[in-house]
Amino acid sequence: MASSRKRPSGKGVAVALSGGVDSVTLLHLLKSKTPITAIHVHHGLSPNADAWAAFCRRLCKRLGVPLVVKKVKVVRRGEGLEAAARAARYEVFRKIPAEVVVLAHQLDDQAETVLMNLLRGAGRRGASGMPRESRFQGKRLLRPLLDVPREAIVAYAREHGLTWIEDESNADESLTRNFVRRRLGPLMQQKYPKWRENLARAARHFSRQEAGAQDLLRKFLQAKGLRAPSEAKLVEMLKQLTSQGAKTLIEHDGARLRVYRGRILQDRDTSPFTPVAWKGERKLPIPELGGELRFRAVRGKGFSRNLFKKTLNIRLRSGGERLQPDPRRPRRTLKNLFQEAGVPPWERDRLPLLTSGDDVVWVPGLGVDVKYRAAKNASGILPEWRKMPG
Repeated sequence: MASSRKRPSGKGVAVALSGGVDSVTLLHLLKSKTPITAIHVHHGLSPNADAWAAFCRRLCKRLGVPLVVKKVKVVRRGEGLEAAARAARYEVFRKIPAEVVVLAHQLDDQAETVLMNLLRGAGRRGASGMPRESRFQGKRLLRPLLDVPREAIVAYAREHGLTWIEDESNADESLTRNFVRRRLGPLMQQKYPKWRENLARAARHFSRQEAGAQDLLRKFLQAKGLRAPSEAKLVEMLKQLTSQGAKTLIEHDGARLRVYRGRILQDRDTSPFTPVAWKGERKLPIPELGGELRFRAVRGKGFSRNLFKKTLNIRLRSGGERLQPDPRRPRRTLKNLFQEAGVPPWERDRLPLLTSGDDVVWVPGLGVDVKYRAAKNASGILPEWRKMPG
């Protein structure tokens, strides 16, 4: 049996060794290929925990592999026992001096993880399962056995005369993973013999999408002149932006980021704006709203020049305003028109409205109300709202 990916090499490689068949096989595979150290995390959750640590010591002595045993205290902070134990292990990985940590997750683990995440209602990130390679606190995490099924690992271990321990908690079907492994897995195997491979393939597909989304977020931040976040913060930002909808607000490097209809957008500030009168200027900077109004003389478009006889004001939306940009359709609320045009909610309240008394004459992106539109071939003025870059 061989792993499907390149093997770790170089200085500071640690293999996570639980004593189970997967990690024992991984240790045996790697021991002659690169200098390694084994790491055994002693959770203290089982009455056999000391015996497992002793087994790992004997195994590593026989294989000639250095071993570090770390005792941890598993603290549950509103999470399940399995998640708390995992957090404790990763804290050990964070502190060890190795640059690379190799984990023994295999095909069955991946398929079970994806299935559990989907059953819990996880989105694309959950459906991505476990990555073959990732980074954690500046370290590389590798899973070279991720395409290898459990039966192949057991066969290799028996062929090479390896021994391993069995965790008695693996029989506890109150734990979700064990229930999936012992009950759901065999049922699906009868109907869908390739269910593990298919779920793992789907996970790779979603993982590529996830990686692409991270790259896009990096490019977006770079284009806005914002500092690149750490890998962990980038993942968390993307998770929030893609799972919580338009109400989500992420603050990073002085900027406010939101997502709307699949697009990541930068939210403008909400500083107060006092209505101003338009006195015929061709250009009217409005820095409070992050842009500039421009007015261009046209024929048969824009609003009628007759409005010069009235006072036109520029103000923000207050709620309930209506506009009829299309004579074939009835007058509608700005809220409905903005929704139809795909204008994000937080931008709607920061767009300058051109008004005459209580009437809305023109709205950026929506157009001029038919009541004030210049007649065909008549002189008109066409407003344009230009945002400042950034």
